[in-house]
Amino acid sequence: MTDEPAEDGELESSRAALVAGLDVPALVERAEQLLLGGPRLFTRAQVAERAGMDAERATALWRALGFAQVGDDEVVFTQRDVDTLEAVRAIEQSGVADDELIATMTRILGQTFSRLASGQGQLLVSMLAQHPEHLESEESVLAVLGTLLPLIEQVHEFVWRRQFVAFFNRVATYATSDAAATALVPMAVGFADMSGFTALTRRATEAELGTLLEAFEATTTDVVSAHQGRIVKTIGDEVLFVADTPGRAADIALDLLERARADERLPALRIGLASGPVVSRLGDVYGSTVNIASRLTSLSRPGWVLVDRVVAESLAGDGRYQLTARRPESVRGFHHLRQWRLRRASASEPPARRRGRPRGRR
Repeated sequence: MTDEPAEDGELESSRAALVAGLDVPALVERAEQLLLGGPRLFTRAQVAERAGMDAERATALWRALGFAQVGDDEVVFTQRDVDTLEAVRAIEQSGVADDELIATMTRILGQTFSRLASGQGQLLVSMLAQHPEHLESEESVLAVLGTLLPLIEQVHEFVWRRQFVAFFNRVATYATSDAAATALVPMAVGFADMSGFTALTRRATEAELGTLLEAFEATTTDVVSAHQGRIVKTIGDEVLFVADTPGRAADIALDLLERARADERLPALRIGLASGPVVSRLGDVYGSTVNIASRLTSLSRPGWVLVDRVVAESLAGDGRYQLTARRPESVRGFHHLRQWRLRRASASEPPARRRGRPRGRR
């Protein structure tokens, strides 16, 4: 998926309803002051001077956040910009983070909140369009924003703190004497892909495509969270998730297949699982284990889960699962990649057929 969700006919209708009878430029200006805490007061040089920061440094941080370059004489900054630069300067002076770490942190914030603001903004426009009583005047729109924005901001902070706690709990699980070593941890990695998605996009309207993607994201989020996994990212018709153990990853994969099968909005899924050391950096995951999971997904058939040797060996003694060895295949980066089809064990399945311990190398 792109950072900004695709605009469909429903959004266009919502936007038309929102602007009807309103002075949009005046409304946007007042909403901006509500969001930023006041009017635009300062140029680029003035905001840097007030924050006690070098102008070039301030400009670099502004660009890292993903904002457009502004002219030297343009008055575009508010007191909130000054306050934020002062906070960054305090972080620098703490001695904990160097320039490179601060630049990376700033870039992450810019990318994350760009997508968040775009998605939530579109949802807010649609919501307002469905309640015309809030569109009678600029004051009525601003009253809604004034009520919702602090609440949304409160939820943002809480979710961020909760996610921080979850991150440190994961780090503590693999704690070592070397803090940098925690970036390389063993975990199970999975890709879930909607089969036939390209063909679906040719037939579906934009509204239908939006419904499909919403159903996919809602289902994957619910299932992955239910089994204490974590969604790393969505990539169009595919989701990348991780779990602490192969067993949890297996339960995520099998539940996803079943949920998709029961939801008429969703096509069959193809899923690949692998387990092993993973490089975790800036919220993303990298390494051979991730690549193997991706290759297995490409080899999988609709409604199937394929797993690598490590996952198969981990699950082999568990009577809840059935593993069927398949012929190794050569894929990009891996010669004779070994694979097993994973299914739930049938009540009628003879125990001997699901106890065989997988052997061999990937």
